[in-house]
Amino acid sequence: MINIVWVVMIVSGVVLAVVQDSPEIVTQATFQAAQAAVKYALMLAGVMSFWLGIMKIAEEAGLVRGLARLLRPFTRLLFPSIPSQHPAMGSILMNLSANILGMGNAATPFGLKAMGQLQELNGNKEEASEAMCTFLAINTACLTLMPTMILGIRISAESSAPAEIVGPTIFATAVGMSMAIAVDGIFRKIYRRRL
Repeated sequence: MINIVWVVMIVSGVVLAVVQDSPEIVTQATFQAAQAAVKYALMLAGVMSFWLGIMKIAEEAGLVRGLARLLRPFTRLLFPSIPSQHPAMGSILMNLSANILGMGNAATPFGLKAMGQLQELNGNKEEASEAMCTFLAINTACLTLMPTMILGIRISAESSAPAEIVGPTIFATAVGMSMAIAVDGIFRKIYRRRL
């Protein structure tokens, strides 16, 4: 669907330029946009390399594992159906810790591994378990303390105060995660009543 929207926008822009007898505007805009894309991509690559390096150092220093230990009681409440020593709990904790620290690239493999391990515990392989639904909701709306990607984009766009987004991001993701947990709990109760 989005491809159709883009094609319509591009074709209508070209037709409008030709109707107004200014086709050179399309060429100029294309080259300017291409130059800007390359400039921002290179700047963002540098900034992201820096932040991912910092986060990798934090991961190697044990910050992610320490955060996972702090989150363990919280996850026991959210995932009562998972045995406490099951590997899925460790993968979930590592995924949430990486997300909280803004390491989305590091969080993805842990999330995929957690879902695979949760599927092994799932009694009905055709339907997502409660733990899988809860994990998906929390992973999608996870609290973020250091929004490295947004910081990188703001720095590459030469923002005068790129870090001013940190406070609102923490607030927004905290509210989002709280709502995800609340809605998951509500749907869980509704589903159990229907059984």
